Amino acid sequence: MKRFAAVDLGASSGRVMRSLVDADRFELTEVHRFPNEPVRVGGTLHWDVLALYREILTGLRAAGEVTSAGVDSWAVDYGLLDASGALLGNPVHYRDSRTDGVPDRVEALVGADRLYATTGLQRQPFNTLFQLASARGTPQFALARTLLLVPDLITYWLTGVTGAEVTNASTTQLFDLNRRAWAADVMREVGLDPALFPPLREPGAVVGPPLPEASLSTVDAVVSVGSHDTASAVVGVPTSTPNFAYVSCGTWSLVGVELSNPVLTEASRLANFTNEGGVDGTVRYLRNVMGLWLLQESMRVWDEHDVSALVAAAAREPALAAVFDPDDPVFLPPGDTPARIAAACARAGQPVPTTPAAFTRSIMDSLAVAHRRAVREAQELSGTHVDVVHIVGGGARNALLCQLTADACGLPVLAGPVEATALGNVLVQARSAGAVGGDLAAMRALLRATHEVVRYEPAGNAREWALAEARLR
Repeated sequence: MKRFAAVDLGASSGRVMRSLVDADRFELTEVHRFPNEPVRVGGTLHWDVLALYREILTGLRAAGEVTSAGVDSWAVDYGLLDASGALLGNPVHYRDSRTDGVPDRVEALVGADRLYATTGLQRQPFNTLFQLASARGTPQFALARTLLLVPDLITYWLTGVTGAEVTNASTTQLFDLNRRAWAADVMREVGLDPALFPPLREPGAVVGPPLPEASLSTVDAVVSVGSHDTASAVVGVPTSTPNFAYVSCGTWSLVGVELSNPVLTEASRLANFTNEGGVDGTVRYLRNVMGLWLLQESMRVWDEHDVSALVAAAAREPALAAVFDPDDPVFLPPGDTPARIAAACARAGQPVPTTPAAFTRSIMDSLAVAHRRAVREAQELSGTHVDVVHIVGGGARNALLCQLTADACGLPVLAGPVEATALGNVLVQARSAGAVGGDLAAMRALLRATHEVVRYEPAGNAREWALAEARLR
């Protein structure tokens, strides 16, 4: 049995997990968890990446002797290095407002249809392309010689080796998904130097041993994994059929299907679906739904900390009383989310929630409707058929959301594992080390044999859910 460490950075917290793996055993233990709290300085929202690195080192030391470690995180955000390899300031948070209005200016140069035909990426104001366009002309950008996405930056600090793992590179809107290479022509057209972007590497590649300065004598090597956390989470879906949809549910709900080839049609672009690289050359065809960020921000406003009690109270509230579109850009930045929900309901002529339980029910119903819409459209646009929906990540603990998603989609929901991202991270490392073998189906079979899921059968009135979806348009 071999041991591995997964570094999993989320938008609100990070953790280091230790795993023991062989052909029929797969154990995962959290050894260190730490907060990930953005910092606003000079009007700009930043990630405190040095604090994250310190906590990662603490966690890796706590993990003990491991064959390898791998790093995954959220997408799109990056650090810039100067000619000496030093970081030029803390990475900017994707929820910062610096990209307001930038997508329109970039698309005037390149064209939205051409961007989509090349990169397959949905239009999100925080895409790396738009962040870089907003940073051009700044003193930091003038000094930059290398761009590293967040997990690649951590890997660089651990090993001294620069590179860009492809599943995360595919989220930048600067990656040609058909060629699985950087989109150099797009870079030049928007005024970016292709030399800024490091060589690409695939999941499973051994990056190198830790640097002596990292003081990680217990870690033999750092291995590239599906470094976009959703890429690792999709590896961690314990499906027994290729006809599945997934909801990787946490701060965001990433809702989609796994494909062999991207869908680059005009209908797909107008529906704002994204094509992102997956492990083993797969394509994650999905839509970003705002996710449990809505509840997290609401609880912050209410100074409420007991999510279980809040969800239990929400389950007793009337169903589908007030639904809103969680993908409305008004919900993206931090702020008074309940007030924004109330305003959205009032504009639509719906009852305005007045209690935390009613607001929470509105959020759960609205997310379930958004999941329904994304699953339905993913099938229509890709020409695939779905028999079951897998919910993985923190949202798998939310029994109300899981049941509502089953009801809304009219499909069984299999919830779990909660730690799908860390499990997918470890599986890629374990295969690289020879501890497990085979393709994605074989790795998922190991998950099914070692991890339980909870099944939710659809119930309720399908017509009511269809009418609720119509209210989102």
